Amino acid sequence: MFGDIFNNVQKKEKKKIIFMTSNNFIILITRKLPEKIEKKLKQNFKVIDNKSDRRLSYSELKKKIQNVDILVPCVSDTIDGSIIKSGKKLKLIANFGNGVDNLDLVTANENNILVTNTPDVLTEDTADLVLTMILMISRKVIDAQKKLLTGNWSGWGPSETMGKRIKGQNIGIIGMGRIGCAVAHRLKVIGGKILYHNRKRLSKSIEKQYSAKYFSDLDLMISISDIISIHCPYTPETFHLLSKKRLKLLKKNCIIINTSRGEIIDEQALAVLLYRKRIGGAGLDVFEHEPQITPSLLESQNVVLLPHISSATLESREAMGERVIKNIQFFAKGRTPPDLVKKPFFD
Repeated sequence: MFGDIFNNVQKKEKKKIIFMTSNNFIILITRKLPEKIEKKLKQNFKVIDNKSDRRLSYSELKKKIQNVDILVPCVSDTIDGSIIKSGKKLKLIANFGNGVDNLDLVTANENNILVTNTPDVLTEDTADLVLTMILMISRKVIDAQKKLLTGNWSGWGPSETMGKRIKGQNIGIIGMGRIGCAVAHRLKVIGGKILYHNRKRLSKSIEKQYSAKYFSDLDLMISISDIISIHCPYTPETFHLLSKKRLKLLKKNCIIINTSRGEIIDEQALAVLLYRKRIGGAGLDVFEHEPQITPSLLESQNVVLLPHISSATLESREAMGERVIKNIQFFAKGRTPPDLVKKPFFD
């Protein structure tokens, strides 16, 4: 859908691109970025930053964007049609994040505004966090720690806080893209059996690499999975992909991990199952109505709830910033940005 946008911008604003230097572009950064990244941007562009790192309100964002050439939002910013249309000079949205479900891509396209993201750089850190949550839940790490912190541990015992090993368990991966494959690699190493559901089946060589079994039927895969890890993007088609009806198919010991987007799971239905101990546990780094969380999740046992930190390493955030800078630099030179968003994708 976005393949011709850059050409359209060049045709309509050719003179402006030729005669504008990098320093003429005004960039709005909605949240505080790594110091190294902000410093680089300020060396070549006029930057409106956010020193307080407070999330801008809708009205504040709408006002600040009016005279901006380039917007650098984060995945927590809702950049809808009204915001985009308020940016009369807006030419590029360089999203600081992999997903673009926070952006109105249709309106951006209609107004000849390019959209870029930061793919590839979140893979390893996200996969590490998935493995962390799986191990924490499977080995009941939080319950064990609580015994120590509350003074309820009386010493070692053969029946104390028993968890379950990963080896031999069926791991159902929804969305076997870059992150899904990185998760599969980690879990295969510790003995997990990899199952996966994808829009398209992977090549036989990739399946062999991860000893992965493909399921075209999502219902069948999740019904036999001991652990489910979600790595598909959020689109209208994946909204409540794990619906109330589907969640009832899960085994009683099943653990659900979600580091993708909260809207992919019916959070209220999941919370009910967890609270009633109808499934084994959940590790959630994203939520359906962030930053709000369904209250009963906070009261459930054997859950790990994290505030959207899958990419929260210095290395990852700086790498994301470098991708943003590269996309802006290409655009400023009249070249097609390398991370131009063209179509929906799996992470």
